[in-house]
Amino acid sequence: MKKFDLEKNKALKLTNGLKQNSSSSFGPQTAQPKLDKREQRRLDQEKGLVPFACKLDSDLVRQLQELAAKHEGGMSEALADLLVKAGLERKAAV
Repeated sequence: MKKFDLEKNKALKLTNGLKQNSSSSFGPQTAQPKLDKREQRRLDQEKGLVPFACKLDSDLVRQLQELAAKHEGGMSEALADLLVKAGLERKAAV
């Protein structure tokens, strides 16, 4: 290997190391370790949560994202609250 290639590899290793460490060293530190996908899926199933996907208009998605940012439970809780309110209002109207 040439000297240039060795120095380039060192620089790449350094930048990759900084990228990996930078996300963990800044911002709020969480008390709980992040769960892997299997563990999160198991916990969701215990709570009775089911994944549900649908296609929505981009303007509606933007509004939902703004609402979810203000909601303490995030997107899932905000949508659940909206659906429950819509269901209760619909039952009252019938």
